[in-house]
Amino acid sequence: MSRRHGGFTLVEIMVVVVIIGLLAGIVGPRILDQLNEAKVKTTGTQIANLGQSLELFHLDNGFFPTTAQGLKALIEKPNIPPEPKNYKRGYLNTSELPKDGWGNDFIYRCPGERNDYDIISLGADAKEDGEGFNADIINK
Repeated sequence: MSRRHGGFTLVEIMVVVVIIGLLAGIVGPRILDQLNEAKVKTTGTQIANLGQSLELFHLDNGFFPTTAQGLKALIEKPNIPPEPKNYKRGYLNTSELPKDGWGNDFIYRCPGERNDYDIISLGADAKEDGEGFNADIINK
C-alpha cells in the first residue's frame, strides 16, 4: 500500500503564485489610481478651506496676509507689517496648518499670479509644473 503525503507540488504552488501575480497586476494600478484621486480631492478641499479662512481674515482686517506672513497668519497674529487691527483667533480650527494630500506644506503667495492670493500644492512629485497626479493644484 502506497501512502500519499498531503501537500502541494511545486507546479501547483507556481500556478497559484502566477494567478496572484496576475490579479495584483490588474487590481493594483486601479487601487493606486483611486488612492491618488482621493489625495487630489482632499488637497482641493484643503485649498478651498484655506481660501475661506483667508476671506474671513480679509473681511476682518481689510487685507490678505502677505507672502511673508504666510498662512500661519490664520493661526496666530502676525507681528510683521502690516499688522492686522481686528485679528480674531480661529480663522482655522487647528493649531497647525494643514498639509496637502501627500503630506507637504502648501505654498502661499500674496499677491498671487492668478488671484489676489495663490494657494498651491505641488502634487505627488512635490515639483512645479507636473502632469497627471503630479500636476500642481492651485486655488481658483
